[in-house]
Amino acid sequence: MPEYLKSMPRGLASGQWLHDYGLQTSRGFRALKIWMALKEHGVEKFGCLIDQNIAQARYLAGLIEAQPVLELTAPTMINIVCFRHRLDGASEEQLKAFNTEIMLRLQEEGIAALSDTVVHGRHCLRVAIANHRTRREDLDLLVAELLRLGKVTEAGLRSA
Repeated sequence: MPEYLKSMPRGLASGQWLHDYGLQTSRGFRALKIWMALKEHGVEKFGCLIDQNIAQARYLAGLIEAQPVLELTAPTMINIVCFRHRLDGASEEQLKAFNTEIMLRLQEEGIAALSDTVVHGRHCLRVAIANHRTRREDLDLLVAELLRLGKVTEAGLRSA
């Protein structure tokens, strides 16, 4: 054990050193997992998975376009789909609150881990498909739950 890595009874060096948990001692090697995966599976396999995620994003965009209460807020060119739930007569501020509530309910109920963003000055929900295990059935479920939670959230707003 070199002198500069010895533990002390107190202070910063009193705990476990990070080098105890990895291959490196003085610098990070965050790319190791990617490098190893590329070596194991090859670039072609990763290319196919990226193509699969882009196709799934286009599929999700089609599902959204088929629903009158949902709207795309940006073209779907890669694996990211930006959209929002419409709410008749709502201001941009109300739409943001409405869509944020739907997003939070999707997350809290364990249905989907989507996020939100702003595109062209408009708040929207954002789905980034990056998991090789994603299936069309997952995207069908997402849209069904978006519609269900939209109705539930809208009913709560109307009664309030």
